[in-house]
Amino acid sequence: MYSFIHYPSPQGTLTVAEENGALTALVIEGQKYADRHLAGEGREEETPVLRAAARWLDDYFAGENPDPTALPLSPKGTAFQLRVWRELRRIPYGETESYGALAARLGSSARAVGSAVGRNPLSILIPCHRVLAADGSLTGYAGGLENKAKLLRLEGSLG
Repeated sequence: MYSFIHYPSPQGTLTVAEENGALTALVIEGQKYADRHLAGEGREEETPVLRAAARWLDDYFAGENPDPTALPLSPKGTAFQLRVWRELRRIPYGETESYGALAARLGSSARAVGSAVGRNPLSILIPCHRVLAADGSLTGYAGGLENKAKLLRLEGSLG
């Protein structure tokens, strides 16, 4: 069983979940694959980890750059997805990277990387919104392109 909270944000309501002291999901209202990330039985309750996540999100949405390693994360995915998600965490706040560049670093195809990026269960905390098409255009965000643009503008990487 996991615990979760609903966090009101400029992106809409976020559902943040944790299990065994680590965050397992952060989904934007209406996000693609949300039902997979929040599968099973959950209980709405504040835990220390969820309170810490809410404080982190407060700082993030205030335009600060909170420490991306400050929260314990435990995303569930395949070995390849976990590799991709680790690489996403290396993209600095306020910067972006292309699917192709990410794929080259991982020795994979941009299509496979895009699929893994789209199934990221910890939106914002694992910053998949920082990945763009080769031409710099916005594409492929499970939380919606409007939300992707808002997050990039907040971080100063989109005018």
